[in-house]
Amino acid sequence: MKQHKKKNIKITLRELTLFAILGALTFAMKVALIPLPNIEPVSLMVMLFSVTFGWKCIYPIYTYVAMEFILWGINTWSIMYLYIWLILAGIAWLCRNNTNRIIWAVISGIFGLLFGAFCTPVCLVMGGPAYAFSWWISGIPFDLVHCAGNFVIALILFPVLRKPMENGYKKLMTISS
Repeated sequence: MKQHKKKNIKITLRELTLFAILGALTFAMKVALIPLPNIEPVSLMVMLFSVTFGWKCIYPIYTYVAMEFILWGINTWSIMYLYIWLILAGIAWLCRNNTNRIIWAVISGIFGLLFGAFCTPVCLVMGGPAYAFSWWISGIPFDLVHCAGNFVIALILFPVLRKPMENGYKKLMTISS
């Protein structure tokens, strides 16, 4: 009879603390870059969370999202934020074994380019096809900037941050066991 390896589904207090800090750090970094429209480190952090923490990436991601809601309030964009980061997290998780910095930069850049398109389902429900289409088209200049910013940030920082984050998490999990 095969012995199945038990998946670790419990969250330790150390992990919870780490995830809260990382979510808050992501939020702080985004706020610090507010003067630069659509240049943000959130996509980079979501990819790092996904490849490092697997399904537990939802904790720092939704800590970040909760902080956005607290500071900026709840509006139509809030609905988008409930699912948009999971799209990127899922893509990153599927590509987690890749070590090519160009691939990570391309993934992040394409996500930035398609960000507006990924948000259109909410606009479609709220205002219909014409509203969703016009909303998406009018946002393309911002999506282009988002694409370029994401590409450069991931190209430079993803390979620099990935190993320390993975090694630190492994060390934390060893201490917690």
